[in-house]
Amino acid sequence: MNIEAIEELSGNKIIDFFKLHWGSPEMVVSSRIYDCSSLDGFAVIDKEDKIIGLITYIIRNNECEIISLDSIEEGRGIGSLLLQEVENLANKKNCNLVKLITTNDNLLALKFYQKRGFILSQIFIDAVKKARKLKPEIPLIGNDGIPIRDEIELIKVLK
Repeated sequence: MNIEAIEELSGNKIIDFFKLHWGSPEMVVSSRIYDCSSLDGFAVIDKEDKIIGLITYIIRNNECEIISLDSIEEGRGIGSLLLQEVENLANKKNCNLVKLITTNDNLLALKFYQKRGFILSQIFIDAVKKARKLKPEIPLIGNDGIPIRDEIELIKVLK
């Protein structure tokens, strides 16, 4: 496994990754649209030069916000590796905290981040209804048959 900054990879490779796993590179977070293919981030590349993990983020006002995190091969530490890479960068950039938003159905993400020191910060009730106005293809039902309604912000204060 090799970790690389996104800007070192071809733009088409990143766009293709997001189209395959998300339908498009556009991500709606708190009623904002991000083109994940144009964000900073890191990718884990396997021996066949294939992306098997990808994280994107933005930094503003001394906060680092993770916009997307995908691990294609779960249980191998890829997500943890990418998260640590972003946390290290956030520390170097003097960020006070790392934050992210996920949806209420994403129980795996909630477990993953809390095991790594993140805490629940805010719940945005019915936020996904607003997000669907910007990206109608967001499904009504998510993981484990749970209706996708709310956004949950998690934060990790950096030392």
